[in-house]
Amino acid sequence: MTPSARLQAAIDILAALDRTQQPVDRYLRDFFRGRRYAGSKDRRAISERVFDVLRHRARFAHRLGDASARALVIAALLAEGEDPARLFCGGYGPAPLTDTERAAIAATPPPAPPHVTGEYPQWLAPSLSRAFGDGLPNDMVALQERAPVDLRVNTLKAARPAVLAALRAEGFAATPTPWSPVGIRIPPGEGSAALTQSPLFRAGAFEFQDEAAQIAALLAGARPGLRVLDLAAGAGGKALAMAAAMNNQGAILAFDDNPKRLAPLAERAERAGASCITPVAARGGPLWGNGKFDLVFLDAPCSGTGTWRRQPELRWRLTPERLAELTGIQDGLLDEAARHVVEGGAGPGGRLVYATCSLLPEENEDRVAAFLTRNPRFRRLEAASLWAGEIPGLAQDFRASPATTGTDGFYCALLQQAEP
Repeated sequence: MTPSARLQAAIDILAALDRTQQPVDRYLRDFFRGRRYAGSKDRRAISERVFDVLRHRARFAHRLGDASARALVIAALLAEGEDPARLFCGGYGPAPLTDTERAAIAATPPPAPPHVTGEYPQWLAPSLSRAFGDGLPNDMVALQERAPVDLRVNTLKAARPAVLAALRAEGFAATPTPWSPVGIRIPPGEGSAALTQSPLFRAGAFEFQDEAAQIAALLAGARPGLRVLDLAAGAGGKALAMAAAMNNQGAILAFDDNPKRLAPLAERAERAGASCITPVAARGGPLWGNGKFDLVFLDAPCSGTGTWRRQPELRWRLTPERLAELTGIQDGLLDEAARHVVEGGAGPGGRLVYATCSLLPEENEDRVAAFLTRNPRFRRLEAASLWAGEIPGLAQDFRASPATTGTDGFYCALLQQAEP
């Protein structure tokens, strides 16, 4: 493909993404699957262009005063010092620049407001200011960077030093994560696709999991012999981490009401040797026993604002209506989780762990405060007291962000039920 044809493909993809809720990586996979003529260099260049535009959409739209896919690509070229007229030349590429576009290119845009330099929707400014205060600009810049690939060593099968050495021997620039004792970090650009071909992955020696999520799973306090419920388990990343912490001794019921989300867990658990996990996609029945568990882990559906480095499209898809819908879902799941916590379980009473990959107080602290008002038998535990050592963002709760911890944005609160 010519450089102009690559640009047109990026424009087509960006325009299509405005009409779908499909994740960008999946859309790109399907797009290229139907276009076998696009070689590996073409796919890489087009994908990088799409992700660059999504990470800087506000700035690019501000530069040209236009948020259309075509305008965003023109602004991206300007940011690189390119002359768009050279590549917008018709044929298999984008149509030549219009007079309106030439005038916008020549014009000096007004100063960019904070939500533009920070690359977030303007309506989220009050919420993000609550979350970060004066640190908001730095945190938003950090969320525009490419994320590394974090791995969790599966201690059921391997130890971190051995996995580190083996990955380095395979050519990966692997380093230990700074906080999680079972984490490994691969710099951006190494590519998760190559890691899935590693013999270590196929043998179950590691799983893909951001370091913040690893820390949350360790804070939960899963230990051998416990009966654990992973409520809203998704593909089971937290269940796999807890199974390793329990050394396969005990039982984990991994529930998700969406069978498609839960489907990968059986294969992942088999590869990891996590025999204590039982996936279920329906409430009730013999597998639930008496419905009470020593530990309930709720990684709740959320806005995904903490994953903006990996999924930049989520910045622009979130709406006030969707956020309100999510907080209602979170309240309902928290109350459901509380009903499954046994009295007198893990520690002095059963434990409930509430987690999200969100940065927004509405989904985090506000939900916990509302839950404690509705459920006075629960109390908040100090997360920092349960961790040996110090981690930035670890205090009463655990609040992670790229700027403070070098991880995805994440929130975790630990709640304990009092003795009857």
